[in-house]
Parts: sequence; structure tokens; C-alpha cells
Amino acid sequence: MEEPIVNTRSARWSTYAIAFIITALIFATAFYASTYFSNRRVADIRATQDEISTDILSLETQFDLLQEHSCSDIAENTILPSALSSLGNQLSYMESQRSTNLGELTRLKSLYSLLEIKDYLLMKQIAGKCNLKPVFILYFYSNKGDCTTACENQGYVLTSLSETYPQLRIYSFDYNLNVSALQTLISINDVEATPPAGGLPALVINNKVYYGLKTMADIEKILPQLATLQKSATSTAATSTKKK
Repeated sequence: MEEPIVNTRSARWSTYAIAFIITALIFATAFYASTYFSNRRVADIRATQDEISTDILSLETQFDLLQEHSCSDIAENTILPSALSSLGNQLSYMESQRSTNLGELTRLKSLYSLLEIKDYLLMKQIAGKCNLKPVFILYFYSNKGDCTTACENQGYVLTSLSETYPQLRIYSFDYNLNVSALQTLISINDVEATPPAGGLPALVINNKVYYGLKTMADIEKILPQLATLQKSATSTAATSTKKK
């Protein structure tokens, strides 16, 4: 009468062993997959970092070349704005990846901020030399958790604005980035990060600071010069479709 009991116990232990092996295989597979995709993500980010570093060096060289160009060449040039936008998009992607090395990201953001400031100063010099009237917006945001929703939405608004007006030059800066040139720019424009004097997001338009989230309609009202800029083909086509 004892033999069935022994068989039952053996069957139970066999079942437990099989379940343990299956569970171990599942965890091992999940761990391998997680490690594999994590390593691929890190490799992709490193490749992006190398690409951004190369692009930054290329654009810095373009700055030097543009200073020697004639006014007609500079007025027709569209490379710098698109290249800056591309770099900004890559950095935004890297910033959204939790596995990105924070020190490396900060270094690249610092270089990008300096590049933006260089472009801003260069365009102001060119405007005076060639009698141009470029339209600028300086955008200051924070990634410290004190401006999450408003700054994110402001970014969407400015992206839409730049797509509608390709000639508009929008420069975005992390207010808390410890770069002396950036902090000087902030000081010159008297941008305050906290209420009641200020608050982020902040936009500097025509040398005046505007605090809080601004819609596209708000900015178009603040910046009547936008009416003189040529709208993108996409925006024009959309407007024509609505009128039909």
C-alpha cells in the first residue's frame, strides 16, 4: 500500500523539477534579451554621440567660412538652420533615453548650446552687415522636474512654429546647464527661472522676456514680423485645402 505514495511523491518532485527548469529557462531568456537590446541601445547612442560631435565640428567650420562669404551667398544659405535642428532632435532623443551616459549627454548639450549662441551672434552680425532682418526666438526650459508639462508643450508649439516658418530661427537652451556663455546670455536678457519675478518656460522675443506657456497664436501676435516670412509649402497647401 505504500508504493503508490512513493510514486506520487516522485511524480510531484518531478513536476517541481520540470517547473523549476522551465522557469529558469524563461528568466535566462528574458535576461539575455534584455541585455542584448540594452547593449544595442547603448551602441546606437554612442554612434549618435559620435555623429553629433562630427556635425558640431563641421558647423563650427561653416561659421568661419560664412564670415568670408558675400551677402548674397549668406542670404540664400539654408544649411545652418536645418543642421542645427537636426542636432537638436538627436540630442532630444538621447535625453529621453534613460541609459544615456549623463556626463556625455551634458557635454554634448554644452557644445550644442555654444553652437547655438555662435549662430545667434553670427546672424546678428550678418544682419547688420547685409541689411537683413532675421527673426529670433530664444527659448529657455528646465529638465529638473519643475517645468515638465509646460516646457514639453512649449517645445511642441515651437516645433510647429518652425515648421510653418522655416526662416524663423529658434534657439533652445537648458536653463540649468552650467555653461558660462549660456549663463551670460541668461543674465544679459534678465531671464528668471522662478516666480514671482519669472518662471519657465521663458521666451525672449525682440529683447523682451515672456514667461509661461505661449501658444502659436500668442507668439504670432507678439511677433508681427512673422507675417513677412514665407510660410512652408506644407502650411500653404494646408491653407489652400481648407479654403476649397
